[in-house]
Amino acid sequence: MKTYFYLAILLIVSIFPAMGQETDIPRPAPHQLKWHESEMGVVFHYDLHVFDGIKYGQGNNRVQPIEDYNIFNPTQLDTDQWIRAAKAAGAKFAVLTATHETGFAIYQSDVNPYCLKAVKWRDGKGDIIRDFVNSCRKYDIMPGIYVGIRWNSLFGVHNFKVQGEGEFAANRQQWYKHFCERMVEELCSRYGDLFMIWFDGGADDPKGDGPDVLPIISKYQPECLFYHNVDRADFRWGGSESGTVGYPCWSSFPYPFSHSNNTEGVRNHNDLLKQGDKDGRYWVPAMADTPLRGMNGRHEWFWEPDDEQTIYPVDSLMNMYYKSVGRNATLIVGLTPDTTGLIPAGDAQRLKEWGDEINRRFSSPLASTFGQKKSLTLKLDKVQPVNHCIIQENIQNGERIRQYKVEAKVNGKWQTVCEGESVGHKRIEQFPAVEASALRLVISRSVAQPDIRNFSIFNVQ
Repeated sequence: MKTYFYLAILLIVSIFPAMGQETDIPRPAPHQLKWHESEMGVVFHYDLHVFDGIKYGQGNNRVQPIEDYNIFNPTQLDTDQWIRAAKAAGAKFAVLTATHETGFAIYQSDVNPYCLKAVKWRDGKGDIIRDFVNSCRKYDIMPGIYVGIRWNSLFGVHNFKVQGEGEFAANRQQWYKHFCERMVEELCSRYGDLFMIWFDGGADDPKGDGPDVLPIISKYQPECLFYHNVDRADFRWGGSESGTVGYPCWSSFPYPFSHSNNTEGVRNHNDLLKQGDKDGRYWVPAMADTPLRGMNGRHEWFWEPDDEQTIYPVDSLMNMYYKSVGRNATLIVGLTPDTTGLIPAGDAQRLKEWGDEINRRFSSPLASTFGQKKSLTLKLDKVQPVNHCIIQENIQNGERIRQYKVEAKVNGKWQTVCEGESVGHKRIEQFPAVEASALRLVISRSVAQPDIRNFSIFNVQ
């Protein structure tokens, strides 16, 4: 009996360190899994200054109120057309600016008088958030809402702070905080389940100048993504508005919010945003964002006249795709409805061309496999050219891979065609074409048993 007892103790001791190692790996929450699986989304920017006929100037818009809000008059507004354009590119979710820097709200607010109730358009009864959410559901796109409270040119709010001094400013600051909270409650309670609530520039610190919005979102939208305040971020900005992230790009992060006020003991914060931290204890995956109109020195989140030449070509968009989705980030592209209320024809056509090119390259792999192994081999029916592979981990169990290589069997011998570090939800590798009879994924270092949900190979012409 003593022998069996000691054997049992040894078995427990040998098992539990391994189990402990696996349980230490951060894992995504269910709503974060939706973020990864979506891979691409869009954000529509719409506000009063789209209609003023001049180039967008962020500095002016933050401090100069729009005098005549009845310039807002999108006579052909069609949110179905917006969502069809986004879906053609492959977007799985869409976000719309409920408010931006002017403070104007494009829905029927009972809290904010500076909203669609105040304009002549649709006799003051229009609700673009309602139209947008209905269109998303019609076309099986997950809807999200973007709330801009950091700036409000009408109310004189600059970087969350009400302008003025003394008791007047203190009282107005408290009023503005409650004003924002009540708007967020409207947006969270009126439009059904939402994929995301996005605070532009964050929602600040509720103990300081910021509103206390997280309890409202937790109450009305418990399954949505929250981005972000100083207490929580369900994903992180990727460090630039180029549509790309760095490599390696880990989903783990050293603290549970992407814009921490306390970065003591961590390396350069901007590097962390771009690359994450493989040893981080929290799951805060990366976002890569960019406007569709970003060529020729422009960077346009809002529609402007005479800007069609700034739409990115397909080659540039594919480069972003490789350096965002292909590096374990989710890509968000900014789209710009015009004064008529439509996505311009050239923008919509480019989105379709982009979606078609993604499908052309990656919809038909030469071969695929999966497994919980340190080595997976794909044998081809014949020797043929291969120049791409996709690797995906089962991230429900966390990011386990720390180093890998892909080998091709050429003339009977294995040769390395690419190697890397982070994989996560998706890693796309591109390499010079090889005439191969087989390809092999080798995990040379991992923190637990590798769990590969997909290893696929392609020949992209």
